[in-house]
Amino acid sequence: MKKLNVALSINTAKQINPLCSKSMMTISSLFSSALVSSTLVASTLLITACQSTNVSNNLGQSKNLQADNAPSVAKNALASALQQQRRQSFAYHSNIEISNEHQFTAIDSTKLVASDDVDSYCEDNHDQAYAALLTKAEAQKKEVASIDYAPQREALKQSYLACSAAYEAWAEVHYDSTAYSVEEAAEDVVDAAAEVAVSASSAIDSASAATISPYYQKLFNEYDSKKSTLDIKKSQLLDAYLLKPLSMNAQGVYQPLAGKFTMLGSAQYSARNHHSSINQPIYIDFKTGSLYLWADNFALLTSKLADDKLGTKWQNKWLKIALDDGTLPKDFGRAVIKSHIQAEDSIYAKADVSQFDFIAPNILTSLSPKLPEKQLAPMLNSAKIIRRVQSSASDEQAYDEQAYKDYMGTFYKLVTQQYPELITQNVSDTQDDLYPTDSKITSKSMVKQVLVKMKDFADDKMLRTQEAGLLETHSPTLSAAANLPVQKLYGFSKGGQLQWQHSRHYLSTDASDETSGESNGELSMETTKKSSLIVDALTQYMPIRAQDKAFPNLPSNSQIPTANNSIDLKEYSAELGEYYRQGNGTAMGKMLFNMLPMYQQRFGSVE
Repeated sequence: MKKLNVALSINTAKQINPLCSKSMMTISSLFSSALVSSTLVASTLLITACQSTNVSNNLGQSKNLQADNAPSVAKNALASALQQQRRQSFAYHSNIEISNEHQFTAIDSTKLVASDDVDSYCEDNHDQAYAALLTKAEAQKKEVASIDYAPQREALKQSYLACSAAYEAWAEVHYDSTAYSVEEAAEDVVDAAAEVAVSASSAIDSASAATISPYYQKLFNEYDSKKSTLDIKKSQLLDAYLLKPLSMNAQGVYQPLAGKFTMLGSAQYSARNHHSSINQPIYIDFKTGSLYLWADNFALLTSKLADDKLGTKWQNKWLKIALDDGTLPKDFGRAVIKSHIQAEDSIYAKADVSQFDFIAPNILTSLSPKLPEKQLAPMLNSAKIIRRVQSSASDEQAYDEQAYKDYMGTFYKLVTQQYPELITQNVSDTQDDLYPTDSKITSKSMVKQVLVKMKDFADDKMLRTQEAGLLETHSPTLSAAANLPVQKLYGFSKGGQLQWQHSRHYLSTDASDETSGESNGELSMETTKKSSLIVDALTQYMPIRAQDKAFPNLPSNSQIPTANNSIDLKEYSAELGEYYRQGNGTAMGKMLFNMLPMYQQRFGSVE
């Protein structure tokens, strides 16, 4: 790999050219005191020449520095580093932190609203104001009904009446127009009639808006983007009792030449009076096409729902899931990995160069919202950092969708060119096609179905536009989160070795769902960002050490799955199916067997 040679700092200290210094010393020693004036003149000229040479050198260095720090250099350097990373063996540790501190810190209390819902704003605002008046009266040891507070009571009354009248006028326009538009869209009215309706609706809107003061018009229009005191309290409780005590981690090794990948995923919750942890070891053998999960974690649920005779047979055992049952072509797994890498490289090459730039390590401390402290410490030790920001702009969104389609199409093309027998002709999306009754369900048949779906997606046959519309209608949380930017950071050592990578995502919450469809896109984007949870994920890369166990929590004889410490899921399923065919098993298990087509095909229905 070509080492990163990009400097992140500029040495602005000017130095005199050594050749010029030697020349001045020589001239000074040759001339006598009688020629002082001549020496001074000559020295002045030499110094001027030296400074000119130094300025020229600095200008050249500045131009080179700008070229070395160019976004194109950052993109190419990152591509080289990622390509090298795939070919190396390494150990890794990942940490995921979720935060919502930005939801309740640096909040302007004057912009908080009284109620969660706009329809109860006037009443709640009046009640809070009246409660404040009661508190004032009690402090002065007077009755709130006394004549002393008559002006305040009257002001509260008039304010409430004005607010209620303004809300009723606004609601009539706002909700009636929305309902009318939805109804017209459902009936698919002809364009001419729609234009007339829109014109009439606009006229009604203008007439009604004239009766609402600008203050209330703005308040009600933007109400869903505002926070209430209760929202702040909920965010604080969520942070204190769930997000701060929670930590998610993953660690393992990646050895491409040995065909080995391990991951110990874990989640910890640590509060003052409660400490709990759960983990799941995962082992993937690429050479045999097998996935291993720690069976202990599934034993209790399996014995309760499906296998009432299981007992402790799965204790301290791996559960083997054969991804290749022998029906796939030779070296198919290796071909899949190579095709995936080539497809990713192809998409990366098309990424806009403006997404990439170099940043100094000290910039990490000024990012807003702040990075988690436990993640920031190792990130600051990097010599060079490359940042990639995938924008949320509409054109960038279109690019990302096209890039995903291009990935699917490239992957499909690479795999099917090497294995044309995996191409399926004229397959529909019906359940019968997915699970044909005249042939067994095998790894090969399932791979063929996956490839068909990938091709359909790449060819835009899955009607992504309609799916996106349904997503926005029925799942605003997902659609809003998809509109937010994604930032990725990559840290390098002095030798250009990738040390870590960090990504920041925004997870939209219910509080931001209603604002995701605002007409003002910038306002909606900023509101959604402020209301979302921040997910920071940091992965660090280290050399593999012989003394480190891949699974520190497992016995020494269980570090690597073998035939003696594993349960083959395929063999176990056959035994369990026979057990059910004999009339045994749980009620839940019988229902599951009858629902799954693959089991119906192999064992028939069970009673």
